[in-house]
Parts: sequence; C-alpha cells; structure tokens
Amino acid sequence: MRLQARYKWLPTPFRSVLLFIVWLLLNNSVSAGHLILGAVLAIAIPLMIAPFHTAQPLILRPGLATKQVFVVLWDIITANVEVAFKILAPTKRLRPGFIKVPLDLQHELPITILASTVSLTPGTVSAEVYPIPESLPKGEVPTQRFLLIHVLDLDDEQALIDTIKSRYEAPLKEIFQC
Repeated sequence: MRLQARYKWLPTPFRSVLLFIVWLLLNNSVSAGHLILGAVLAIAIPLMIAPFHTAQPLILRPGLATKQVFVVLWDIITANVEVAFKILAPTKRLRPGFIKVPLDLQHELPITILASTVSLTPGTVSAEVYPIPESLPKGEVPTQRFLLIHVLDLDDEQALIDTIKSRYEAPLKEIFQC
C-alpha cells in the first residue's frame, strides 16, 4: 500500500498525537528536551511500523457499534450470574463441549472482535478460527471459515450457534459493512 503524499511523514496522525501526549504524561514534564524527543518519537514510530500496517474495514455504523458494546456488557453480566448458579448448584451436571460456528465475516478485525466477544462472555471460550488463510496452498482462498468455541454447558448446539450469529456476528457485519 502506497501512502499518499500528504501522509508521507505522518502516516497515522492520530497515533502520532497520542504517542506525543503519552510521552509527555509518562515523563510528567513539558521541558524542551521532552517536547523534542516526544515529537521525534511521535513521527518515527508510526513511520517505522507503517510497512506492517494492514488495511482493515472502517466502522461505518458507530451508533450501532456503541449499542453493541452495551449488548455485550449486558451479556457478560447475565452470563456471570448464570455460570455462578450452574457451578454452585447442588447437582453440577455440566455438559462441556465444542461447537463449530460457520462465519459469514471475511475480514480479520471483525472476526477477532467476534472471537473476543465470545471469550469475554463467561461460559464460552474461542479456541480457533480455521482454516487460517496462510495455512492454505498459495493462491487458494478459504470458501468457509469457522470459529471453534468451547462451551461450559452445552444444551442445544444449534440454538447457541444461532444466538452467536444473530446477537454478535450480524451486528458486526452491519457495523463494518462486510
């Protein structure tokens, strides 16, 4: 990816400003030396890491993204209560298992957010996304990707898959338009 001329010396302006401010806050000083060194680091670090940057989809629906954060927070709270009751119940008849959720998402960032969301919710842990595009023969694109999830108490596999796809994956597809 070639950087445009206006971003040649400052490929990520927001990151540069953030680095500069963090540098000053960490040193608790606004002396000339810290201002100069902070500015040099704020320009040099983004320039050094620019070749490693991969294009990611943009958040095209920030309002929906904010709503989704609250949905996930609510799910984390309710799942904590459910897991506590299941573990503390006198008859601990947990049915752990793995499920394979087919993914409609294509980009790495939304898939990572989905896997993290599943792992943040107590009672479920994302184990793997497969097939990994890098593991396929050169030039071959995966036709279908899956998220392997470990579940603490698996009652109805299809119901859980449908919940994950409708409650987490569908909003992510809409947020990132992918």
